[in-house]
Amino acid sequence: MLAVLKSFFCDETGATAIEYGLIASLIAIGIITGASAIGKNVSSTLSNVAGNMTATK
Repeated sequence: MLAVLKSFFCDETGATAIEYGLIASLIAIGIITGASAIGKNVSSTLSNVAGNMTATK
């Protein structure tokens, strides 16, 4: 029983997959945050352009 527990705690085969999953999730969070910020800026810029086009019509 002790040997089974020792081999369980020493086994690191799943650690790499978990690390890659954490890295991928952090990258995804960064992309979502950046895209959201850029989207808000683009939306306000296009609204400003649309407002100026109707004002000069």
